[in-house]
Amino acid sequence: MSDTAAGLLQVGFLLLCLAAVYRPLGGYMARVFTSDKDLRVERVTYKLFGVDSKADQTWGVYARSLIAFSALSLILLYLLQRLQHWLPLSLGLPNVPSGLAFNTAASFVANTNWQSYSPEVTMGHLVQFAGLAVQNFLSAAVGIAVAVALIRGFARAKTDRIGNFWVDLTRTTLRILLPIAVLGTLALVAMGVVQNFSGGHEVTSVIGQTQTIPGGPVASQEVIKELGTNGGGFYNANSAHPFENPNGLSNLFEIFLELVIPVALTRTFGLMVKDKRQGYAILGVMGTLWAAFTFAATFFENQGAGTATQAAGAAMEGKETRFGEWASALFATSTTGTSTGAVNSAHDSFTPLGGGTALFHMMLGEVSPGGTGTGLYGMLILAVLAVFVAGLMVGRTPEYLKKKITAREMKLVSLYILTTPTVVLIGASLAMGLAVARASIFNTDSPHGFSEVLYAFTSAGNNNGSAFGGLSANIPFYNTALGLVMLLGRFVPIVFALALAGSLAQQQPVPVTQGTLPTHKALFVTLLVGTVLIVTGLTYFPALTLGPLAEGL
Repeated sequence: MSDTAAGLLQVGFLLLCLAAVYRPLGGYMARVFTSDKDLRVERVTYKLFGVDSKADQTWGVYARSLIAFSALSLILLYLLQRLQHWLPLSLGLPNVPSGLAFNTAASFVANTNWQSYSPEVTMGHLVQFAGLAVQNFLSAAVGIAVAVALIRGFARAKTDRIGNFWVDLTRTTLRILLPIAVLGTLALVAMGVVQNFSGGHEVTSVIGQTQTIPGGPVASQEVIKELGTNGGGFYNANSAHPFENPNGLSNLFEIFLELVIPVALTRTFGLMVKDKRQGYAILGVMGTLWAAFTFAATFFENQGAGTATQAAGAAMEGKETRFGEWASALFATSTTGTSTGAVNSAHDSFTPLGGGTALFHMMLGEVSPGGTGTGLYGMLILAVLAVFVAGLMVGRTPEYLKKKITAREMKLVSLYILTTPTVVLIGASLAMGLAVARASIFNTDSPHGFSEVLYAFTSAGNNNGSAFGGLSANIPFYNTALGLVMLLGRFVPIVFALALAGSLAQQQPVPVTQGTLPTHKALFVTLLVGTVLIVTGLTYFPALTLGPLAEGL
């Protein structure tokens, strides 16, 4: 079988699997968030923490609860790293330095999982599974909770209540993420992923030398790393390491895990607003963008760049021979489109335009299909912008899902859209302007060096976590700057999204008339795709011309 045929077959099988679980998983999640019944374990949890599960919150209280919970998580994860040496299962590793501990805590709480360290020689087993893996669950649950709150803003009328953060967080963790993670862990172990508490395995290399490869609870962290669109690996090589991703089947399964919840949430959205066609429309936009970037990445990597790669038949530098070009490009597109950040190949070694495709994909705001929850609420906010643009063109008040889009809503949408580019471009500008930051760039005399810095801040601001490996980011400047960008890029947009939910929930629905733009048809899908690309292109195009475009051309 040719590489092209095998590549098309794996893409087709992936889409078939996603289609098979779309309806049942999307429907199940809708029932989770609309049910008024609590499980026994949930009732015990609420009683323990003094939560009234029947009391809905205003958007302000919901936001303060979320911020307080995330701040506490940040502090606890920081302390866990700083006290590592005196804790069980530390493997004798020292305490994590303060700057790196802050960066890592901010990274995992913000669902970014940027890693400026080699996990094998930095984090013990306790920090890995009780700190990092726990935050993989909780940060993913926070994103889904925000998406559900925004859906309620569209679905409810004449109320200032958008749900209860503590209920949404608990139900997401216990009813959705944990059951899937348990089944996924068993599947990964069956495929050959490591799951133990070993301190290391002695192996002999091909040249006769011995080396120690650490074991650990890898499969249980790997599954939530992908399912929660987190991305932080147990090993420095991430999903290119055979202990994390041993074969082609596990590779395809991990891509499936990255996509499954963001895709299924579009059906949850359609069911909760009582119009399944709206969910299909949002899915259509996400799918169109994902397919376009998958094609572009695959084309550029198979095409190669330069005489050597074309003579070799493909650009295989930095890629696992177990996966090849097609599986590497498919993984890269899925991970940069879902804010996962996991990698099964070195994005830094992609062709200039192939790496630029991954970078530009993140710059869309990671809405194709986006992270767990973040992709959906990001796309819904862009949908509000799209109907506003359409309203300007026809001269009538824009409406979306029977809610008027007034000046207040557009101010919140504008602030949401501008936040991430602001922190990304300011951060990249400071890094290029400071000598201490420029000293960390490996390719100092080429556009690729600028691409490495731009990729780092884009990854941090969009809560992705993947990197161009040529940048040495474990220095005080990058640990602090990227940590702040991750926190601002995560929580400032969340506040604006929740404020939008509260504003929409207070409105009285308006009746659909002949002048109302149908937001479930192909015309709106096209308009929304164009809005995503144009807004992104106008924002980041000047920066892209200095990096990947200059290098590629």
